[in-house]
Amino acid sequence: MAELYEEIVRMQRAGEPCALCTITKTVGSTPGKTTMKMLVRHDGSFVGTVGGGCLEAEVLEAALAAMRDERSRTLSFALNERDYPDSGLLCGGQLEIFVEPIVVPRLVLFGGGHVSGAIATLAHMAGFHVTVADDRAEFAARERHPDADAHLCGEFGELAARFAPGEDLYMIAVTRGHDKDGEVLEALARAGARPKYLGMIGSRAKKVQLFEALRARGVSEAFLERVRTPMGLPIGARTHEEIAVAVAAELVSFRRLGGPPAAASGTAAPRTAGANEGPDAPRDPACSPR
Repeated sequence: MAELYEEIVRMQRAGEPCALCTITKTVGSTPGKTTMKMLVRHDGSFVGTVGGGCLEAEVLEAALAAMRDERSRTLSFALNERDYPDSGLLCGGQLEIFVEPIVVPRLVLFGGGHVSGAIATLAHMAGFHVTVADDRAEFAARERHPDADAHLCGEFGELAARFAPGEDLYMIAVTRGHDKDGEVLEALARAGARPKYLGMIGSRAKKVQLFEALRARGVSEAFLERVRTPMGLPIGARTHEEIAVAVAAELVSFRRLGGPPAAASGTAAPRTAGANEGPDAPRDPACSPR
């Protein structure tokens, strides 16, 4: 049991998702007993047991699903030959297992400037595991971003590719200019990245220009449609800190609602006066200090 709890702590510190499965109720004869636990990692490996056999295989699948949707569930089993004809289960007991996802959402910020720093601070406060990546060592340093959990330095294309497919990740391109943002998006597209959230700072003018260039380099329309730009909820944000508020709110919305707030009612979220493009914002925030 100590090993199991130590693994939970290790995985939380590393920002890795897992799910704790606990037998909460038993009736009659069962292979697993009340309070027995199994910790399932995101790769399907596990520590502990809830009784083994085909029952454990079903629990493992439920644990992986719980990590994906971040929702707890209770599983009920009747252990008899009728429900599990190929299992050899003859004990005839019943049991319930509570599956609890333990997920620390992971955010990767490509770029270590002012906006990135403000987003890192708020995202950390909102419970995200934050990685800041930049091609300049001084901009990917703990001294500059003390609220980030990890700091990476390297070429943006190489850094982006290493996070693919990133299906459990939130990613933001907020580098120091158009070319570097494009380098991040192109590398993610070529690596087959499918993050939960993909945002890029900038105006509609930047989007048109950059997306046209990416299409010419073979980036698919389906991938470009995933990119949130201008990113953040439309609150007319102007300063670095206000942009961070709008972006952090959108990150939470994608985590809890699966999309922007209006998506819950089936209506597309308005993109006017967004976090990067208010009526008095510069034509292209990419040109301002980040």
